[in-house]
Amino acid sequence: MINIRPVSDLRNKFPEIEAIVNDGEPVYLTKNGYGSMVVLSLEEYAQLTENIEMKLDEADYEAASTTERLSHEDVFSSVRKAMHESK
Repeated sequence: MINIRPVSDLRNKFPEIEAIVNDGEPVYLTKNGYGSMVVLSLEEYAQLTENIEMKLDEADYEAASTTERLSHEDVFSSVRKAMHESK
């Protein structure tokens, strides 16, 4: 189940939020009824970001090895196509 809490719970109910996050679930915090932030465990955050540096290095290598350049429309069109094909 999605955990949505007011941002004040971060201060007032920290142990509850910490337990949820330590169980591997994110907690979505709201301020004045609108989404404000997400709290994740360090492990979950690391899992989300672990390949970013490697992918950036791959992109740098690819850019240096070719003169071909793609517009953002081409890139997003290709991604959308791949997403629709995987459904």
